[in-house]
Amino acid sequence: MDLGLGYVPQNRNVFPSLTIQENLEIGAYLRPKAMKERMEQVYLMFPDLKVAAKRQAGTLSGGQRNMLAVGRALMADPSVLLLDEPTAGLSPAYTKTVWEHILRIAELGKAVVVVEQNATTALSSADWGYVLVAGRNRDEGPAQELLLRPDIGKMFLGR
Repeated sequence: MDLGLGYVPQNRNVFPSLTIQENLEIGAYLRPKAMKERMEQVYLMFPDLKVAAKRQAGTLSGGQRNMLAVGRALMADPSVLLLDEPTAGLSPAYTKTVWEHILRIAELGKAVVVVEQNATTALSSADWGYVLVAGRNRDEGPAQELLLRPDIGKMFLGR
């Protein structure tokens, strides 16, 4: 069953007083019959979450919280996953890990839409890109072509 859109906000993306497992269960609220199967799939993708399943989400690092938030969104088996700044505030090493997971999710057949300030990283992993300046679409096209544009940095500065 396809429930459409899974959304992961940039901030406050987990329920900190609930455990990792409880956060994932909330994600399966509309699909209770598939909860066990979906949870195993999420744990396969994010094995660190399974190890710490009984920990409160509020004790997780920022990167771990992001992984949990993505996992919770995947519990509903959406066809489109919308991620808002999934690497904001993360170390370069954890940023790389997050992008590896995003690419793996896309390989599973999910459409993944990412809002990301690190344009080079995002466009390097994307098929298509949009450049928004002050909330307006300034440019769009194949991601690899946008990466080659010499004025891409200037666009982000609103010039």
